[in-house]
Amino acid sequence: MTRKSIVILIVLFICISISYVTFTTAADKGRRYYEETGQVLWEIKTEEKKIALTFDDGPHPEYTAQILDLLAKYDAKATFFVVGANAEKNPDVVLREYNEGHELANHTFTHPLKITVPELEKQLKQTNDIIYSITGFYPVLFRPVGGQYTDDMIDLVANKGYKVVMWSWHQDTEDWTNPGVKKIVKKVMQGTKPGNIILFHDGGGNRKQTVEALKEILPELQKQNYKFVTISELLRVANVKVSN
Repeated sequence: MTRKSIVILIVLFICISISYVTFTTAADKGRRYYEETGQVLWEIKTEEKKIALTFDDGPHPEYTAQILDLLAKYDAKATFFVVGANAEKNPDVVLREYNEGHELANHTFTHPLKITVPELEKQLKQTNDIIYSITGFYPVLFRPVGGQYTDDMIDLVANKGYKVVMWSWHQDTEDWTNPGVKKIVKKVMQGTKPGNIILFHDGGGNRKQTVEALKEILPELQKQNYKFVTISELLRVANVKVSN
């Protein structure tokens, strides 16, 4: 083997090693692992007809207010995964959410599609500080943007005392794509089971379809004797404690 060949092999080995380390660092240990450790929640197993409605990307001065009106009409509680920058612009809406008994949770400060672990740590604090300044409450729940996460991100938020909350895989309404009111309603009504976590959006764009869909979803599920609860209440059904 020539000296040049040896050098090429060494370079290839180094590149492969770096790629392997990068991959394993960012790899996802999998849903089963995170459910067993209790670090990430997708849904709970229960026969009680309780479900959690969750809303991402708000607050929005118009759509969040309309959603709060509907929730109040049907005695429903929800969990709002708040974007810090939006909370800063709409403190009155955040305070209303809190005062009406809904749960506030962290959804980063700027809603970045990609984020480093150090930046995530910074944005978690920014958002929590803003929510606390408005309500006197520090959220302990976090949902990553787009549901995208790495093991390092989970380690960070777990060490900071947060619980990561995703959603039932069959209950992503995809309302942010504006698929039509009928499709949103059909998605929820065909898939709802006790212990589900349903994903909606109250900010980040035009949410008229979400509001209209809720006008059909809430009364129909109420007729089926479902109770709409916060994530923390859903966790209590499963005897899981969430500290604050």
